[in-house]
Amino acid sequence: MGSDIPVERVTAGVVTRSLAGAVDVVAVVLVTALLDLAAAGARFVWSPIDFSWPRPSPTVAVGVLLAVAVGYLAVGWAIAGRTYGARLLGLRVLSSRLELLGWTSSVLRAVVCVLWPVGLLWCGVSSSRRSVADLVVRSVVVYDTHPYAQVPGLRPAGADPAG
Repeated sequence: MGSDIPVERVTAGVVTRSLAGAVDVVAVVLVTALLDLAAAGARFVWSPIDFSWPRPSPTVAVGVLLAVAVGYLAVGWAIAGRTYGARLLGLRVLSSRLELLGWTSSVLRAVVCVLWPVGLLWCGVSSSRRSVADLVVRSVVVYDTHPYAQVPGLRPAGADPAG
């Protein structure tokens, strides 16, 4: 089903990571818009006669957008090691041991990426191609076109348990 030969991981550069980030920005905006529509729909179902479109303050709108961005990034990195943008461009976020990030590291990395996105540019001058967020949580972004992460302790279906 697969080869036991280890594959060398090549770290991703600033251009590919920026393109993946742009795709993720679009995904976050779409998810936030859907949440706004869902809130309006719930409000309409609750009280159709008194319905009016929600008009959150700019502070609330930005806060919700940032929270959705952190949640989107953290869930993607903790569960699969990639977001939708990373999937499209064949990238994966891994720990320095080349394993999936845990929840704590994923949330911390997401907060750093959302609050200081210009930190991504550091991977353009860093010899190890690591952004500020990578340095904070000791992660690495690699080119990985495999659709699923290899999680330690789990064997692929049909694998020999003795081997």
